[in-house]
Amino acid sequence: MSPTPIVFIHGAWLHASSWEPWNQRFASFGFAVHAPGWPGEPATVGEARRHPETLHELGLDALTDHYARIVRSFDTPPVIVGHSVGGLIAQHLLGANAGRAAVAIAPAPVDHATRPASGEPWPVSMDAERFRRLFANAVTEQESAELFERHVIPGPRRLLAELGHGGAVRHPRAAVDHGNARRGPLLLISGQEDRLVPDHVTRAVYKLYGDSTATSSLKQFPDRAHSLVVDSGWRAVVDYVLVWLAERGVSADPSKW
Repeated sequence: MSPTPIVFIHGAWLHASSWEPWNQRFASFGFAVHAPGWPGEPATVGEARRHPETLHELGLDALTDHYARIVRSFDTPPVIVGHSVGGLIAQHLLGANAGRAAVAIAPAPVDHATRPASGEPWPVSMDAERFRRLFANAVTEQESAELFERHVIPGPRRLLAELGHGGAVRHPRAAVDHGNARRGPLLLISGQEDRLVPDHVTRAVYKLYGDSTATSSLKQFPDRAHSLVVDSGWRAVVDYVLVWLAERGVSADPSKW
């Protein structure tokens, strides 16, 4: 039997290559790792910066359908791990009974959870100063600059509007079936210094699952910001996820489920 697949879904402003350390860590435990980019995403950070128009009109329907096809393509239901917008999609797919389990890290708000109060709209183009202020505020200025150069790409204008930013009406798919009792286990993770998706927003999302008998967990990391999946503290987050999965019987060998 093939190893349990893991599908990583990145969020706005990060490139799919940002998952590389997570890929290596999960692979070292025997999981089959997959970090597919968004539809139309250029192969490198540099190319994405040179051609920002490639993602401008990407919307939530296309993004969700893209990952739904990938998740449903495996013989063994995968674990879905998403960050930011990817965390919203991970919840949506798990609520639709796609996937064995899901981890939503600093997930974009769902349903009636309040929009993050960063004091300004989420920008399409995340420059180094905004990245430092909104994304990497819990690391040093030097590390923030290095993370920006290594990982950051322009965000999709249409997608951000569909998530309700700039006063737009939220897209119907910016919601999840939080009452589904048949879904797999879900772990929500927040950074308590996150300014883009504040801890109270993730806690509000967690409360939406309170009426479901399906497993829902919340882990709050103190002194961590929205960059917690890519900054120097990433190892603590990924190792917590690995332990959480193991405690719920999800291993690299699906025959042991």
